[in-house]
Amino acid sequence: MNIYILEIAKRLAARGVQVDVFTRHHDPRDPQIVMLAPGARLIHLSAGAQSLDKTGVYELLPQFTSQMRRFCIANRLSYDLVSSHYWLSGLVGMRLASEWGVPHTTSFHTMAEMKRRDRPEELEVAQRDCSEQGIADSAQSIVVWTKDEKNAVVDYCNIDPSKVSVIPPGVDLVHFRPMSQCQSRQHLGYGEEKNILFVGRLEPLKGLDNLFHAMARLGQPNAVMLNVVGGDENSQEKARLQHLASQMDLTQSIRFIGSVDQTELPIHYNAADVCVLPSHYESFGLAALEAAACGRPVVASEVGGLPAIVQSGSTGFLVPPRESDIMAERLCQLLNDDMLRSRMGGAARTHAESLGWDRSTDSLLSRYRELVPVPAVTAVPAAGG
Repeated sequence: MNIYILEIAKRLAARGVQVDVFTRHHDPRDPQIVMLAPGARLIHLSAGAQSLDKTGVYELLPQFTSQMRRFCIANRLSYDLVSSHYWLSGLVGMRLASEWGVPHTTSFHTMAEMKRRDRPEELEVAQRDCSEQGIADSAQSIVVWTKDEKNAVVDYCNIDPSKVSVIPPGVDLVHFRPMSQCQSRQHLGYGEEKNILFVGRLEPLKGLDNLFHAMARLGQPNAVMLNVVGGDENSQEKARLQHLASQMDLTQSIRFIGSVDQTELPIHYNAADVCVLPSHYESFGLAALEAAACGRPVVASEVGGLPAIVQSGSTGFLVPPRESDIMAERLCQLLNDDMLRSRMGGAARTHAESLGWDRSTDSLLSRYRELVPVPAVTAVPAAGG
């Protein structure tokens, strides 16, 4: 979501839209205002302790809303449209858009009911369901990334489908591009083993347990390495996954690399033989698109928005969620066939070239223009997380 907001903000600004992105202070070293690009600013507002998880943020929303209101008054700011992302920011956007008398467009990215259907054991903030319903009812527009997500939002919230627009995100085709696999591996210090790559947050919904079981089924210790990119070094989920890897005797076959700077991420994709998204649910799966742009085949769960990116049998394989035996079969098929990996990787890059950020930005701006009376959109505050 953070990548999406940043890329869209910069590209809207390049099209003449003044964009302010409001978020909480997360690091005391961050200045209050950061220029993202000419015409696009990131504005940090103080609201509670800086190190809070999302469950603690809910109680701070009135304070954040008040801070945002004060900032806008003090700086004589006015906006033509409010765009919010995720349900927490959606509550702020809903309130301020109503006060300012401007349209509110929102993106949920994921919803409580979506997560619950795929992981019933996962607990959510009690207020989330009713909040998402209120946001969906009041928003003039809801932007989703896939038809699957649109159907879910319409079904869960019982709203008019006409106010839900399917506008997929994009990928930076210059930044994420095919590069030398040999040089990428040398840069990262890899050996001759085959490399499987996972990129994403470390949370149960991402299905890494399933991928670990698939790794165990490969039966090729020291010949295949799983590189896990993403996650907090000290998170409970990372500790749980490391313990699971130890129990499964996979410690020597899994590297927990941690968070990687965006400038380095294409190197990790290009060093891999195949990228895997074993998610139980995925609203879109940006990592799959980034891998495809780098010319890497993807094996992914057939859930959420992943079928919009992975063309099974052409650019990679879709597998039933939680079926580690089938995932292992597909991984083995790709790892043992150099020609198949090369052919699928080339097809993946070709498919990714139709999904650049400019297409996404133009579609989003067209939707904004439908919501804002002429002369057109001139300023968009984006509340994001």
